[in-house]
Amino acid sequence: MNTGLPSLLERYPTLEACKRELSAAFDLLAATFRSGNKLLVCGNGGSAADSDHLVGELMKGFLRRRPLPAADAAKLEAIGGKDIAGRLEGALAAISLPSQTALMTATANDGDYDLTFAQQVYGLGRPGDVLLAISTSGRAKNVCNAVIVAKAFGLRSIALTGRTGGDLAPLADITIKVPSDNVAEIQELHLPVYHWLSTELEEVFFSVSSAGA
Repeated sequence: MNTGLPSLLERYPTLEACKRELSAAFDLLAATFRSGNKLLVCGNGGSAADSDHLVGELMKGFLRRRPLPAADAAKLEAIGGKDIAGRLEGALAAISLPSQTALMTATANDGDYDLTFAQQVYGLGRPGDVLLAISTSGRAKNVCNAVIVAKAFGLRSIALTGRTGGDLAPLADITIKVPSDNVAEIQELHLPVYHWLSTELEEVFFSVSSAGA
């Protein structure tokens, strides 16, 4: 679909260099959610905050209200949950791995911080899921290890990095390398990327026409 991509590139012309990868990432995520699979997201520091932010946009309404499908609402109403059915929103299944504080610190304390995300991908990931791995430098070892585990166990991966892509780029199926070498600028460009993905996915799965399909 990608109807909003021209608008994104008009507002952020520097992302023109990522046009093909942006489109490929959207197509992969749309296919993933359409097949009933989920998205795992990971990153450190500011990228951990981005992981949480993106999942927040996917798991509830972002730019539009997402009423439950009639069949789901009926299941709730049948057991006295009519009020809940009227307030719950449609979701795209996504998990922010950095938010699992107890598990992350246990893994780091008992073993190695380099395995904090890899352990979660192994435990939570299933074939057909997607891992979105965020690293401004592309050199975060625990992020790279997570992608390696994803590949071994049938998950696809999208990397979101800076200009060089670092060690992460060749590991991922799709790498969006925003054209900057400055950490702050890279993070500033990552925001419109995942906001655009969230907007487009919401349009596909929760527009009026989609709900009636």
